[in-house]
Amino acid sequence: MTHDPTTRQFKANAHEALGDAQLQKALGNVRSGFIDKRARAAGRLPEFEALRDSARAIKNHTLAHLDLYIEAYASRVEAAGGHVHFARTGEEANRIVLDICRQVDAKVVTKGKSMISEETGVNAALEAAGLAVVETDLGEYIIQLRGETPSHIIAPAVHLNKEQVADDFRRVHDHLAPGRDLTQAVSLLTEARGVLRQKFLSADVGITGANFLVAETGSSIIVTNEGNGDLTQILPKVHIVLASLEKLVPTLEDASQILRVLARSATGQDMSVYTTLSTGPRRPGDLDGPEAYHVILLDNGRSSMLGTDFEDMLRCIRCGACMNHCPVYHAVGGHAYGWVYPGPMGAVLTPSLIGVSEGGQLPNASTFCGRCESVCPVRIPLPKLMRHWREREFERHLTPATQRYGLGIWGFFARRPQLYQAGTRVAMALLSWSGRARGHFSRMPLASGWTNSRDLPAPQGQTFQAQWKARKH
Repeated sequence: MTHDPTTRQFKANAHEALGDAQLQKALGNVRSGFIDKRARAAGRLPEFEALRDSARAIKNHTLAHLDLYIEAYASRVEAAGGHVHFARTGEEANRIVLDICRQVDAKVVTKGKSMISEETGVNAALEAAGLAVVETDLGEYIIQLRGETPSHIIAPAVHLNKEQVADDFRRVHDHLAPGRDLTQAVSLLTEARGVLRQKFLSADVGITGANFLVAETGSSIIVTNEGNGDLTQILPKVHIVLASLEKLVPTLEDASQILRVLARSATGQDMSVYTTLSTGPRRPGDLDGPEAYHVILLDNGRSSMLGTDFEDMLRCIRCGACMNHCPVYHAVGGHAYGWVYPGPMGAVLTPSLIGVSEGGQLPNASTFCGRCESVCPVRIPLPKLMRHWREREFERHLTPATQRYGLGIWGFFARRPQLYQAGTRVAMALLSWSGRARGHFSRMPLASGWTNSRDLPAPQGQTFQAQWKARKH
């Protein structure tokens, strides 16, 4: 792991995020920068909804036959001169990476953006062994300088503004002229490009993630907008692909279909600027490429999701659309979720990977508005899966006792309709009478979670059931 999860502290994390004025300003970029772009990109493609259905079918088929496709993929990689390693846990994956680096006496490792490497904490493992690790995605590079973790899976530094980035560049890039102009985004980009170019040229090993692993050809596919993934793959002596099992797709045609919904869902582009395929090490006659090619396939709890209520989550292609449209993410950002994966997809995936006792608060961080499911390019029923985790949290008595007893009392009345209707009529009358002076409640027993931050309107008129009954007659 990149750090000890703070998922149990979600409420405290969220409270802190809500009071962070700079963060709240930065989160406005998520609302304005992603939602409209996705809608326009999808609207330009008449077959977009059909492609979502196709992407869902491809992923479901692959998961149903995952063992066969893993075997086929591994054989194709080895036929192309590469090596495949299997890791059950993040710790095993880190050991394999370190062993490969030691075999070539590596000193510098460059990395393309990889959420799996965040999950395993490979940077910390390599640095503890004395290697220099450099993130090459601009957003990842910025948060590496700050000692932070990504706050978004496709825009890691979305919680920052350019003034903060400029301050970090002046602090770290102290070999450059102190009076240089860093007030414009283009000047920041130019400086980062110059610094990172030297890192690319000095790297011994390059590590990338993978958006897709193609069983038909043994290829790994990554999509980027900066070209850093290409330089991470072709310049070092060794290329390591660190990916999880569910990244498999059967054929290049399948990958191309899913690519048509990936960028549109993620950034509102028809396609990412770079779509890069790698198949094995450099061959005779190739002008560039690594001398050795390794793929590390990580399980880390995914195989235990197969055949369960949570198998649908393995369809996720990490586009970030769910968090881009989530009102809870808009309010608190990614760091409040306390581990690698934020937003609705994190609320489902995190308990699956680190356990409901650690991540069980996250499925409660949802209004169940359904926007996440409505925009998911592979149609993952995220609200339903969050409800499943809520049920498991309740069954294991991980929710507060007052909440469990409260639900028990409600259940007692709900199973007895006449008693329920009589009770709600009495409660409605009492609340209406006691709140008639001000029209709302600023404090109320057993409702402090609401009234601590907002008023509760006093009820007016009859209950819904009474109004419905009267309307029917």
